[in-house]
Amino acid sequence: MHRQHSPNALVMRAPGGENSHLKFAQVTAMPHPTAVRNVLYIMCDQLRRDYLSCYGHRHLHTPNIDRLAAAGVRFSRAYTQGTICGPSRMSAYTGRYVSSHQVAWNGVPLPLDELTLGDYLRPAGVRAALVGKTHATPNQEALQQLAIDPLGSMAEQLNEVGFEPVARHDGIFPDDPLFADKRESAPYTRYLRDHGFAGDNPWHSWANAAEGDDGEILSGWHMRNADLPTRLPEQHSETVYTTDRAIDFIQAQGEQPWCLHLSYIKPHWPYIAPAPYHALYRASQVQAAIPVQQDNNHPVYAAFRQHQESLNFSREEVRLKVIPTYMGLIKQIDDQLGRLLDVLQSNGRWDDTLIVFTSDHGDFLGDHGLGEKEFLLEPAVGVPLIVRDPRAAADVSRGTVDERLVETIDALPTFLDALGLPSAEHRLEGRSLIPLLHGTASDWRHYAIAEYDYAFQAPARERLGQPIDRCRMTMVRSERWKYLAYDGFRAQLFDLLNDPQELHDLGADPAYADVRETHQGYLFEWLRGLKRRTTISHAEIERRGQWFRYGEPREDSVVKIGVW
Repeated sequence: MHRQHSPNALVMRAPGGENSHLKFAQVTAMPHPTAVRNVLYIMCDQLRRDYLSCYGHRHLHTPNIDRLAAAGVRFSRAYTQGTICGPSRMSAYTGRYVSSHQVAWNGVPLPLDELTLGDYLRPAGVRAALVGKTHATPNQEALQQLAIDPLGSMAEQLNEVGFEPVARHDGIFPDDPLFADKRESAPYTRYLRDHGFAGDNPWHSWANAAEGDDGEILSGWHMRNADLPTRLPEQHSETVYTTDRAIDFIQAQGEQPWCLHLSYIKPHWPYIAPAPYHALYRASQVQAAIPVQQDNNHPVYAAFRQHQESLNFSREEVRLKVIPTYMGLIKQIDDQLGRLLDVLQSNGRWDDTLIVFTSDHGDFLGDHGLGEKEFLLEPAVGVPLIVRDPRAAADVSRGTVDERLVETIDALPTFLDALGLPSAEHRLEGRSLIPLLHGTASDWRHYAIAEYDYAFQAPARERLGQPIDRCRMTMVRSERWKYLAYDGFRAQLFDLLNDPQELHDLGADPAYADVRETHQGYLFEWLRGLKRRTTISHAEIERRGQWFRYGEPREDSVVKIGVW
């Protein structure tokens, strides 16, 4: 059973007193298109779903994201499949769970035989363009084994996981020489230098650093500087740069069909914002932290609470310094999305473009005594998801909130469905959201899955005494319950109906043994259902099965098996 309702106060008043919904109200009277021609796939990095006004934040008003929600469907229980960038994004681009695509952590290359969004769209003549971040890592070993020219077009397509990099910007360029090639090859580095912001690493020294009273550079890597403005003017910041490149691409496409992945690096750390966004919010507007789980001695949770970021974010002075800037970074994204939506409405693309807004994962920000996002609790694993289908068939759900369980891997099947392209049931593990938008879904999933492999987190792994291949945690989130399974340790269980903040771990309570057994069954069912037969389609299997008809007595059998 699901609940779908119209949200209250979806439209907020924009800065300066302008009602942000007025332009939307003007376009809704236009005729609906008969088909979707384009896809705009917007993804933020490390954005919590409860840090948007349409998701309930009391102080951070995001009128442009809200107007998108008013024009589409806001999913209140959307889940990422991995709580760090690489695994989550590869799930988004392949439509497959982490266990299937095998990118278990950042810096792990995608297997070359994994098909991605671009592989499905290119044969149909739809450009799959990228502006922003993917966190894709080239599979150099596989390229070498297959004798693929590392400088050729095929290698570029594989290295970019199927996207055409109009302006790739992954950000995160430390000063270490290890990152020199990445910094120097980045379009944003060249952009900054072309505009007079010089230095070996202008991403750091200008876009992600402040300036002290004596002209010294105050690094954004240090959270103590989070309340200071960047040295870089706002009009050259990462968020504005990325939006500008997206607008350029859309306008240049004209009437040609396209799929644009607009992928913002923010509000991912470093937590530092350009003026005026560094000072828009006060410490008094910071939401209270979710406390540490009561009577929780689970060893994996305890190990992550000992991380440096967790210890620092457990201090209130850190939260009150950092979170207002985190809010400012989100506000800047919302303002820039307002520019983008205005362009779509002015050039006609609003009427034939499917728009999806989401995040790759959340951010604990001190909740549960944790920093970062590497644990499968709601602040990290829950993501915003808003889908706007321009067609008349979606009017039945427009402006509503859908509480069904949806996943990041549902995006790719949704795009194919909206564009009228064939699906790939033998590969794709997500489900199209179009039936939910059109009110035609007769059945839906009963649980959502997320995974995390902390093998790469050597301090936590060593504290727990776990071997590298025994560091997996898996979430099974059903209608009411969240079940967290761990290699080598007991499971955790939370009653999200009565304990939405996940404070009371029922994983060892004998009274809930049946619930745990049920969810362990869901976990095994999910594992058995992963798509491993990926080199042949269901249609081809059916064709061959009907042709050969193994086991039936037929005179015209192609292969005579068991004939007397």
